[in-house]
Amino acid sequence: MKLSIIVPVYNEQNTINSILDQVEESLKALTSIKSYELIVIDDHSTDNSKQVLEKRILSKDNYTLLSHDVNSGKGAAIQTGIAKTTGDIVLIQDADLEYDPNDYKILLRPFVEGKADVVYGSRFKGEVSRVLYFWHAMGNCFLTFLSNMLTNLNLTDMETCYKAFRGDILRNMILTSNRFGIEPEMTAKISKIDDIRIYEVPISYSGRTYNEGKKINWKDGVSAIWSIFKFNLFTSYKDSFQPGYNPFRKE
Repeated sequence: MKLSIIVPVYNEQNTINSILDQVEESLKALTSIKSYELIVIDDHSTDNSKQVLEKRILSKDNYTLLSHDVNSGKGAAIQTGIAKTTGDIVLIQDADLEYDPNDYKILLRPFVEGKADVVYGSRFKGEVSRVLYFWHAMGNCFLTFLSNMLTNLNLTDMETCYKAFRGDILRNMILTSNRFGIEPEMTAKISKIDDIRIYEVPISYSGRTYNEGKKINWKDGVSAIWSIFKFNLFTSYKDSFQPGYNPFRKE
């Protein structure tokens, strides 16, 4: 099985090497992964993130570094990365240190066992979580609740970064959200596939403060609410995937 890991980056010069070290180390223990590729997208950082990445990637054969000419948002970076993936499974990894790559073994297990088409890592099912903002937690719960009402899924953490997909599903998905609306958009669109197998697994989480570099704010929450309604009520399966795509058709 080949794994593609998409890493969107914006102003993470202090964490990007550390998280990529952790990714590489975690992959060494995964015997089910025969090969992997890291697709790193610098979203026009204003710090030295791009220079740090260029130096690192000079010596790495399985890295691809992509760059945006203007800052376009996490969703846009993910879309840029998806187009370059070739893996059987595609996983999204933030460039900060909030999510632990040691959880890959948990995220990928349902794929290895042949049970899943999509796996979400839930911060609310995990055993280890840094205690931070009450209203952020309530906001996440509200957005997940609203999303679940319209998708008829029973997720506990729709907004999680750790989402893993069968590669063909994600590469055939039509995505339009440039910022954090990408999370409810992807969730709405996978819910439109009849009989899709979605799993949720517990992950650890070490959230950071705004002083430490956290970027999401209340405006993104308002945008997420609009995205939940837009992609669930006003977007059909035909508008969600490439023409003629059937995720269960045998090639």
